[in-house]
Amino acid sequence: MMDTTLIHYDPLGVVLIMGAWNYPIQLSLGPLGGAISAGNCVIIKPSELAPATSSIIATLIPRYLDKECFQVVEGGILETTELLEERFDHIFFTGSGAVGKIVREAANKHLTPVTLELGGKSPVYIDSSADLDITTRRLLWAKCINLGQTCIAPDYVLCSKEVEVKLVEKMRSLIGEWYGNDPQKSPNLCRIINNRNWERLHNLLKSTKGKVELGGETDSNELYIAPTVITGVGFDEPVMMEEIFGPILPIVSVESVDEAVEFINKRDKPLTLYVFSSNKATQNAFKTKTSSGSMVVNDAIVHLSVETLPFGGVGASGMGGYHGKYTFTTFSHQKSVLVRDFSALGEYLGETRYPPYQDWKVKRMGLLLKNRKIPKCLSLLPYLACFLLGVASVVFVNLLANKFHWLE
Repeated sequence: MMDTTLIHYDPLGVVLIMGAWNYPIQLSLGPLGGAISAGNCVIIKPSELAPATSSIIATLIPRYLDKECFQVVEGGILETTELLEERFDHIFFTGSGAVGKIVREAANKHLTPVTLELGGKSPVYIDSSADLDITTRRLLWAKCINLGQTCIAPDYVLCSKEVEVKLVEKMRSLIGEWYGNDPQKSPNLCRIINNRNWERLHNLLKSTKGKVELGGETDSNELYIAPTVITGVGFDEPVMMEEIFGPILPIVSVESVDEAVEFINKRDKPLTLYVFSSNKATQNAFKTKTSSGSMVVNDAIVHLSVETLPFGGVGASGMGGYHGKYTFTTFSHQKSVLVRDFSALGEYLGETRYPPYQDWKVKRMGLLLKNRKIPKCLSLLPYLACFLLGVASVVFVNLLANKFHWLE
């Protein structure tokens, strides 16, 4: 009670932020804001797969920020490899799990802490209690923004056959409503980032053993792949073995919540998990029996906009978190501080730590170190004190008013 304890936030030092190509501004400058607020110097490495954005970041950052504290390094694998050979005080990486392992290995050489924002196959569970009209709109929107090239995009759906049939028909109708009879001509659908990713997605479509219920059209000249829904997929085929990161949505049939939970738990921990259900027991089952970086009930992706929630993965989907104040703490060291004075009373109570050790000292030390629970009723004392102070103030003012006849 005689000591002052506090947490002092120290900047980590020089940090490296490695952005991603799918949201190249947000995923580079978002972490940068937190790193600056925490007092760090920063090297920014934008993704070379979004060259126009990388170029504008490299142009504007030196124009508005101190060049001695903030630098932008452009380039590809060679430049990134050279960067990772340097010693940083923290590395913040957003990207694939394969590159994340390389970043982690490089950081380990210097015992550098890392934040890895990776990805994975984020599952969706839908049961018969869900409002399917609302569910379809929210699910399809989340899958189609940026044409599925979002780390927390719904990757596959788990539902019963009965729900599957209804869901497919509602999706068919909604795609026509949103994107027209020829979605390729819609201004509301973007394109795949490059040929390599288009080929990967095209191969996933060609290799599937399932039934393409809707979509499936592709155009390599435009790097276009239509919003596609597949049913009857095999558990071991490529579309179910890797993160899709595109507008392809497989549907897997399950007959119960327990079967869906078991299906999810047999795979790597996802970055997020979506549950569409009005059943509280079902919602709670996924919350308590599965592990994921985050979880959203009856919507998708929107949790990214809530700054009071930390965002990050677990296991293969990443480590560490950020957004809002959590970005600040990610780039800070929380230093514990205890301040004690030289009072005689404090020294008297603490003299039991000095030799020679005797029984009375041990007993007093035990008494001083005992963890005492404060009765809950005592938490009301500040409120009671404020109330009594208010009453006393009123009485005092009335006494003064009567004495000096203020009210006459």
